[in-house]
Amino acid sequence: MGNTREAKHRDNESTVNSGKTLINRRTLLTMIPLSDRTIYNLEKRGEFPRRIVLTSRNVAWDLAEVEHWIEERKQSDTKAIRPGMPLILGSR
Repeated sequence: MGNTREAKHRDNESTVNSGKTLINRRTLLTMIPLSDRTIYNLEKRGEFPRRIVLTSRNVAWDLAEVEHWIEERKQSDTKAIRPGMPLILGSR
């Protein structure tokens, strides 16, 4: 049992020392009310923090990066474009 306790302690230390908190998909979706597909598309375009692959069936996101993305969105003057709506850049 002592080894298990020591291993847990080391795991906690690495989390504290690295300062990184990872969140799973469920937690992400409570923070960002978008569909999985929309988040994936934003990631592909480089407009959302990249997921971290933990295992073949498990991914996570860096909480600080997600919170930073939210703050950037709050301060952005850019209005979201509705899907299917034409982008009008100016008159000709």
